[in-house]
Amino acid sequence: MKLLRGRYGLALCGAVAAAVSLLGPGPAQAAAPMDQTTIHNADPSVIRVGSTYISAESAGGGIAVREASSTGALGAATAKKVWSDTKGRGEVWAPEIVVDSGRYYIYFTAGTGAAHRMYVISSATADSGYGAETELALPDDKWAIDGNMFTFNGQRWFVWSGWAGDTNVEQNLYLARMSSPTTPTGARYIISQPRESWERVVGDPYINEAPAAIKDPNGQLHIVYSANGSWSDQYCMADLRLRAGGDPTYVWDWYKSNGCLFGSHADTMMSGWDPTLYVDGPGSHSFVLLNGDINTSPPAGPTFPLMFTAVPKGTPYSWSNRYWFTGSFCWWGNTTYTRANVPGATSNTGWGLKFFE
Repeated sequence: MKLLRGRYGLALCGAVAAAVSLLGPGPAQAAAPMDQTTIHNADPSVIRVGSTYISAESAGGGIAVREASSTGALGAATAKKVWSDTKGRGEVWAPEIVVDSGRYYIYFTAGTGAAHRMYVISSATADSGYGAETELALPDDKWAIDGNMFTFNGQRWFVWSGWAGDTNVEQNLYLARMSSPTTPTGARYIISQPRESWERVVGDPYINEAPAAIKDPNGQLHIVYSANGSWSDQYCMADLRLRAGGDPTYVWDWYKSNGCLFGSHADTMMSGWDPTLYVDGPGSHSFVLLNGDINTSPPAGPTFPLMFTAVPKGTPYSWSNRYWFTGSFCWWGNTTYTRANVPGATSNTGWGLKFFE
């Protein structure tokens, strides 16, 4: 277990994390060496199936899958290509792998310019047997990236980053119901826009992207996403928490962290959260969950595995210098998110997250 250091002294982010949470949020940067993999890429997606860790990544105009006995061993594992862009759809970004009813699904973005859309492939096995891609018929048919599916309260959902219209003004987070792993149904609902000052340090456009769902120890839904442009070391991770009993389709039932929870600039961090020591611009992460299913989200207590994209400190920040890193996270209780001049309650207290390099 890792030690937390902060205004309340040392505390274990382990078996007594729930008791520590009674003290309220405090700085929690673990002083440990960074764990950089050899995967020279962005947008990790990693799940655990039994004792095997399975990842998906963009590779050579297609998608590759790795399998290993640990997250740290993925870099040495063979990247087996499972899909190629034979139809010339364009840039292939951010594949996300999940298991639904015993079948593997990989969701990914393909396209150029305003034509980026979400696609899905599926197979009975993780590293072979995928058929042709199917475009997801997302509501309103607008530019869409970084999408993935999850099940919450028995309902499948799809969350993604997209445009409100047909021009690149800002990237918002949207949610839609799914009637099957490949079929969106109904309307799309906006759940976040990059309107906070700490989300607008880097613009043109302003960014909310790379959403990943997880359930906290109270069973409440969180969407952890990346803010600011990935072309800048201001890239960081923040949290949306759905209020207890809230409606996922109602934007004001979501409460946003008051700053970055994982980032490399002190002035954009939420109060009580420290900037990174070893990497710049952490973001576009993957919670390493059993079968990629948020219903296997970890309880309060120990730290749990995380994969994220970043650039090592001391290295010029650029897309070409991004690597996958292994890290960890734990739940942090009694965390209050506040907002002003909006409908509903102005604050919400519940579980937040601490991230470790």
